[in-house]
Formats: sequence, structure tokens, C-alpha cells
Amino acid sequence: MKISSKGEYGLRALFDLTQHYKQRPRRSREIAEAQNIAEDYLNQLLITLRRAELINSLRGPQGGHELARDPRQITLYDALRVLEGEISFTDYAANMEPAPVDDVLNPVWQIIVQETIRILQETTLENLRERRESQEQELMYHI
Repeated sequence: MKISSKGEYGLRALFDLTQHYKQRPRRSREIAEAQNIAEDYLNQLLITLRRAELINSLRGPQGGHELARDPRQITLYDALRVLEGEISFTDYAANMEPAPVDDVLNPVWQIIVQETIRILQETTLENLRERRESQEQELMYHI
């Protein structure tokens, strides 16, 4: 499975909104600067995420973007399906002649895909926030 810049940057944007959940809406510029994403590209991703009802976008001077649901209810699978399409591995052998080993390998590839999907479905944006918070606490030095 390959994650494109669309998937990577879309997850960065969602993570940023997770870190600011229940605060004021975040402007595109703030997200772009914090996550090192070109603002024009980010705006395209935010439109995709809004259409998929993962985020809400508010207009006006107090406007910006926010998660549409609690981060515990949004999985990486939800986000990547919107950003990348159906989760699968590249069929690199599509143009190759079938080989006897395919009967053995194909079930292994299927297990890998199923496990990858399971992990993505079990990992929420809140899980990512908790991991980040845990890492930051480990880095704290006490005098």
C-alpha cells in the first residue's frame, strides 16, 4: 500500500484539527504553517474532507475548519478511503503470466491487506493525539 502526498497531508490536516478539537476553528493558513503544507494544496484537501463530512468549514471572521465528529469516531481508514480511494496493494503482477507460486502468495497478500485495513479501522484520530501527547511527556525533563 502506498500513501500519496494527498493521503499524508490530509492526515496531517486532520491531526492538526484533532489537536485543536473543541477550540476555535482553525484557519487554513494556521494548519498549513503548523503542518508544513502548501496552503493552496491544503485547501483542495479540506474541500475533499468537508464533502466527506469529516470536517466542517465555517465562513466569516471567526471562521475556519473543525472536525465534524469527535476524534474518537474518525478512523485512519475513514480518512484514507476519502483521500486515497479503496485500500489495496498495487497489482504489480497484473501484466505478468500467472505462476504456480501465485496460489501460495495471493492468500498471503490478502491477509496483509486485511490486517492493514483492520489496523486502520482500529486507529482513531484520538489515538494519534494520545500517542503524540505520550511522546511529548517522555521528552519532558524534570529538574
